[in-house]
Amino acid sequence: MRLVHLDLKGAAPKVSYLEQLFPLLSRLGANGVLIEYEDMFPFKGELEVLRSPYAYSEEDIDWIQQLAELHKLEVVPLVQTFGHVEFILKHEKYQHLREVERFPNSFNPHVPDTLALLKSLLSQVMEKHRRSSWIHIGADEVFHLGEGMDSKSWMSHNRGDVGTMYLKHIKQVLGFLAARYQGLRALMWDDMLRKISTGALRGERMGTAAVGHLGGGVRTPRHPPAAGPGADVPVPALQSGRRATRPSPTAQGATHEVTARLSLPRRYDHYSVLCELLPVGIPSLAACLQTLVHGGFMEETRRKVLDVLGFQSLQLEQGTCEGRGAFPGVEIYRMVEQVNGHLKESIQKALEEESGIKGWFSPYHRKHQFGNPRNMESFGSKLLKLHEDWESLVRELRAQLESIYFPDTVEEWMEENVNPYLDQLRDLVRDYR
Repeated sequence: MRLVHLDLKGAAPKVSYLEQLFPLLSRLGANGVLIEYEDMFPFKGELEVLRSPYAYSEEDIDWIQQLAELHKLEVVPLVQTFGHVEFILKHEKYQHLREVERFPNSFNPHVPDTLALLKSLLSQVMEKHRRSSWIHIGADEVFHLGEGMDSKSWMSHNRGDVGTMYLKHIKQVLGFLAARYQGLRALMWDDMLRKISTGALRGERMGTAAVGHLGGGVRTPRHPPAAGPGADVPVPALQSGRRATRPSPTAQGATHEVTARLSLPRRYDHYSVLCELLPVGIPSLAACLQTLVHGGFMEETRRKVLDVLGFQSLQLEQGTCEGRGAFPGVEIYRMVEQVNGHLKESIQKALEEESGIKGWFSPYHRKHQFGNPRNMESFGSKLLKLHEDWESLVRELRAQLESIYFPDTVEEWMEENVNPYLDQLRDLVRDYR
């Protein structure tokens, strides 16, 4: 399985862009998409409060799956079931389910309402993914687990530790899925499992797990973390994917399958700034996918990437591509390259190195609105041209972004990446005029 992880907790693309993206992913060697909807899923009923104002409709979810099927991409929905649940626990309605009252990161596994909520979440998502044979339950980075009063009390009374507590919760989630969805297989991230001894895993009778190890090509560990005879409750075949490339704990005799997962994170968590935009990450994704297909980044790999993306050359070490490019969103790729590489530098140069501005148009002159026209004319035409050039590019960039993204994403990206620098130039031009 070569899954591209579409993390939609920020900068979720419109479905019209996925129509262009899915055939590209298929050409590059992906055979599945791991979709982490978060608040982009059209939750209904008591869960409707979780929906973003720009959430996909039920018809959108159906169309996404039809598109994936058309391009031979298996859809694996991802529902976070322990950590990374800020989009849920930020709401007052669910604050009582927090492990630590102050932090919205992780569920308290001891409150009965937690499992009840997860059953509703999983049921609504699976209801719209009846053809999916896999589900991903997340379960990574369960920050502050064991720090809540309920957890401390449980560990004290049961002589347990954080690892045992973690496994008990996961086992409940998997037990629900196995009982309700016959034949469904589950995946999870393995960072929390790596902290738990194989003895504890056997003690909880977790069944057989597996790991795909991605990094510097693809390597499969001889013995993934897992093991144990059957479980007390039915548990779907469990497979864990990796977020890092450190060696895994090992257990003798475990069977395994390999899953390579390629992430396009839009945020590190629900509250962080946006990561790189999807079109800008496509060349990197293309190189990674083709590396997986060929088992290394060889000349054949490079030629395929260049052919599919329409570039003339690719410098892997420098992280640069040369040529116009021809892939969905390439216009955004080129303009973001301009913004990242030159916007801040060009404005700082005008403010700090232009002698006419430094000597005759300082913040003091601007505040009190006086200056010598003769000296101002020495830099005026250059200043106005610089401003118009950037405003023109930003207008075009905004139009391209609006064709792919919803308004909240466009505004956030502009506020974070353009306005802190361009506003300085805008203010300077306003005062000059």
